[in-house]
Amino acid sequence: MAKEVIMPKVDMDQETGTVIEWHKKNGDYVKVGDVLLVIETDKVAVDVQSPGSGILQGISVDPGEVVPIGTVIAYLLAEGESLPAAPKPDSVPEPAAIKDETTPHHQAATPIAKNMAAVHGLDISTIVPSGKGNKVTKADVAARIDIDGSTEKDGKINASPAARRTARENQIDLALISGSGPKGRVQSNDVFGFIEQQKKDEKQIDLRIDSGQAIPLIGIRRTIAERMLSNYQNIPHIRFTSRVNMSEFEAARIRLNEHAKRIEAPKVSATTLFVKLVASTLPRHPFINSSLKGEEILLHGEINIGVAVALENGLIVPVIKNADSKGIAEIASEVNDLSTRARNGTLVSSEVKGGTFTITNLGPFGVEQFDAIINAPEAAILAIGATQLEAIPGDEGKVHACPVMHMTLSADHRIVDGSVAAHFIADLKTMLEDPILLTYF
Repeated sequence: MAKEVIMPKVDMDQETGTVIEWHKKNGDYVKVGDVLLVIETDKVAVDVQSPGSGILQGISVDPGEVVPIGTVIAYLLAEGESLPAAPKPDSVPEPAAIKDETTPHHQAATPIAKNMAAVHGLDISTIVPSGKGNKVTKADVAARIDIDGSTEKDGKINASPAARRTARENQIDLALISGSGPKGRVQSNDVFGFIEQQKKDEKQIDLRIDSGQAIPLIGIRRTIAERMLSNYQNIPHIRFTSRVNMSEFEAARIRLNEHAKRIEAPKVSATTLFVKLVASTLPRHPFINSSLKGEEILLHGEINIGVAVALENGLIVPVIKNADSKGIAEIASEVNDLSTRARNGTLVSSEVKGGTFTITNLGPFGVEQFDAIINAPEAAILAIGATQLEAIPGDEGKVHACPVMHMTLSADHRIVDGSVAAHFIADLKTMLEDPILLTYF
């Protein structure tokens, strides 16, 4: 019997996956554990191993396509076995209540589904169930709600439940589809036909635009775009910039690296020292290390520092867990390892989750100063610029050329008051200008 290869769920909050590359092709014989393809979630790239042994056939998703988890993307066949017949688009039966709105019947549903249906004025008995025990779930109710928030009750779009579900899963606006059912009702086969036509149209589009090239907004790049827009629009940012004399910081790093070289330990980067100093400062400023969760402010018990790493197609933020309880050598080892594996695409999901504060350092690129967008649900992010020589007045009116770095804290003004942010940035400036204070606190 043919064995299905499905889009796997590798993250708890994952809804879709993007196929990046197939390592095997139709007709290849594969064994259990062989890597079939690489997928990308909104966080990491993942190798998908074969769930069984057999001949790979029926690959239905091309690189770059985004599909919901659980979608069948290929099959494993025994020698001489044929692919299973594809289900007809309209094979999902519609309940009698849809065909005859005047004959309601009892329908089991989850409490959330019942409340959601009541809010939108929907009759729960007219909704196709998909949950265990033939129960209507929240997703089933959502499938009856138009993408723009309108419902059947509004009379804007006449569509079957199966059509609504299919449109929602594929992010299709039902208003763009002509219905073939009674009174112009949109059926599921209309949605499938629309999707197929879109695919044909996309293949005919010449991606070459003048002398440039159009690059599809997919995978990590699309996730970054969506999150940055949401964070920028929904979080009221308040920003504080401070100039830091980095003389003692650089001297300390030189001494640390001399020691690291003697014992053949990993080099201590500037980012490593930033992580340690920030992690040592945060306990005195709990609201900077917090998140807004519903109607509550969550003060985190852990200090997990995210370090933004630039990739060819975007960025990723691996996390140093419990950074306040780790020594500089351990942090240096983790920063080096996570940064390398981030660029190689070999991070696992747990290594990019759980951050409570983020550092982004563009100093190595020569950027003097910049504002960063907060990485929700965190309360703040620190943007670090390049260290450059500047004239600083000294004792007796003398002017000295000193290494100076500009850092900018962006904080969520719903959680963090101006004075709270100002005290944190002043405290951190003190720590950076005199790293020996690490031994005091």
